[in-house]
Amino acid sequence: MSKKIVVALGGNAILSTDPSAKAQQEALESTAKYLVELIKQGNQLVISHGNGPQVGNLLLQQSEADSETNPAMPLDTCVAMTQGSIGYWLQNAMKKALESSELEREVASIVTQVVVDKNDSAFTNLTKPIGPFISQEAAEERMKTSDEQYVEDAGRGYRKVVASPKPIDILEASVIKKLVEQDVITVSAGGGGIPVVETETGYQGIEAVIDKDFSSAKLAELLDADFLLILTGVDHVYVNYNQPDQQKLENVTVEEMTQWIREEQFAPGSMLPKVEAAIQFVENKPEGKAVITSLENVKAYFEGGSATVITKS
Repeated sequence: MSKKIVVALGGNAILSTDPSAKAQQEALESTAKYLVELIKQGNQLVISHGNGPQVGNLLLQQSEADSETNPAMPLDTCVAMTQGSIGYWLQNAMKKALESSELEREVASIVTQVVVDKNDSAFTNLTKPIGPFISQEAAEERMKTSDEQYVEDAGRGYRKVVASPKPIDILEASVIKKLVEQDVITVSAGGGGIPVVETETGYQGIEAVIDKDFSSAKLAELLDADFLLILTGVDHVYVNYNQPDQQKLENVTVEEMTQWIREEQFAPGSMLPKVEAAIQFVENKPEGKAVITSLENVKAYFEGGSATVITKS
């Protein structure tokens, strides 16, 4: 029976060490071959993706070229730009993979705006690092001459931090739903979506980065998806990770995962937001399933294999 699956693909799965367009396109062609296996099984697919490395590089390019005659674009516009470029690459990669498998399906990318609350506490507690690493001296100088904030990140230097508010709605959800109903493979909510807030004169972009796993969970909820599939670097989530009593998680409940969150079993900025997004989806759609696994394990899981599967009960 056909399942509606929202796939959350990490930005680091698109860009690793080589930031060139060619290298990222080649990475996506490899990724598309795995995703097409889900199409072969008769499933409907909606693909979301991260853009952390890509938007960081674009911001650096914008900053370096900034001038009175060629001003740098704001963050919300940079998110839109990377949605377009990655969507373009992913469309082409999926079409190639479909043709190789002799499957006739259409693929479309949607520039997606995600609504956030302008009063979200995230706007007064900036936590999301973006852009390149710079020295402490350079960060302190920028903070003196602008309203930007920088923090030390992972022992590699200082990075600009911005708000990371929770998504409350997706403006293009109804359009995406219509495409899915027509069996169109849809690429949407790229990079967590373009963050917008509602104003008296309409929706307006705001400087923020929305976590792509939370946006994917909201999209899966609005599309009434059967599965939220969050892809990461491991086949399973673990508790007591890298300890002698490490435990692989397979079929688990929201209650169990919530308890492990209280025990701080999942790393912030890494596995924790994936687990929290999975819980969010399942709580809003109790009959749905959230799966956290690797790209390489996707086919095996949907053919009866194992992954971390979170259900309501």
